[in-house]
Amino acid sequence: MRAVQVDEYGAPEVLKPVELPDPVAGPGQVLVDVAAVNVMFLEVQIRRGWGKDFFAVSPPYVPGTGVAGRVAAVGEGVDPALVGTEVLAETGERDPETGSAKSPTGGYAEKAAVPAEDLVPVPDGLDGREALALLLDGPTALLLERAARFEPGRRVLVMAAAGGAGSLVVQLARRAGAHVIAAARGEKKLALARELGAEHAVDYTEAGWQDRVREITGGEGVDTVVDGAGGELGASAFDLVADGGRFITYGASSGELAEVDADEAERRGIAVTTLFDLEKGDGESSRRLTGEALELAASGEVRPHIGLTLPLERAADAHAALESRTVLGKVLLVP
Repeated sequence: MRAVQVDEYGAPEVLKPVELPDPVAGPGQVLVDVAAVNVMFLEVQIRRGWGKDFFAVSPPYVPGTGVAGRVAAVGEGVDPALVGTEVLAETGERDPETGSAKSPTGGYAEKAAVPAEDLVPVPDGLDGREALALLLDGPTALLLERAARFEPGRRVLVMAAAGGAGSLVVQLARRAGAHVIAAARGEKKLALARELGAEHAVDYTEAGWQDRVREITGGEGVDTVVDGAGGELGASAFDLVADGGRFITYGASSGELAEVDADEAERRGIAVTTLFDLEKGDGESSRRLTGEALELAASGEVRPHIGLTLPLERAADAHAALESRTVLGKVLLVP
């Protein structure tokens, strides 16, 4: 089968098309003919050599966190009726305690062998690629929604509002009746955020963007920040939270989460939630959240935005686009 492999850490060019043996569905597994591959910024960071303390990934390896496709074969103990079913599945080595994927590997390929119990059916009326765009970002956005506790009339600032998860958070906040201020880089991303329901949009690469947010809120600040940017940029949004508000940071596109002064947060009564504080669950709860996100999309209440689709062999271009911050929404690869 065709696949893309990383033989050494480095720039996008280390992603090389290769021919590998077809995987075989073992006991309890199915073989999926991959129709689309999810591309995450996490995979970009790991390709650079980041995250060795968190993920047991080292070259050579095939990147990837999840796929969409049809079941082509089943292993021992799996219902043959699954053959032909359109499904989503996370790829990679499984945590023996939770059953969830713990290494973002195995997705950039034409075929994938995955546990049958991990499959998520693609609902009727929803395109497989749109469903795949929700496989991981959908549950993340729903967990962020729970942590943020969106309410009617509340002012919410969404950082990195045109990203895969951020664009969904914008829609979930608006669905709850909140007033959304979107922050992103460049007019195209700001236009997408407005299209998805943001009432205001500011470019956080421009000087004075924080003053613009204060002006929008009449000097009061926002009730909640949901930060997908991380680093210094995310931390700079902390000052915009009104006393008694919430600051949720989950993104680390700069290589680190936003850090805030814990004493200052306590003094001002601001509840701080990081990526590691979000509700943890097992594989079953993750699939349940994915199913909830798929239902919202099938009913038209939210929609993922797929900003770039490239052939599998152009995985290096997909990573380069993510690194350049030019992509709106999700990036997918198609074998």
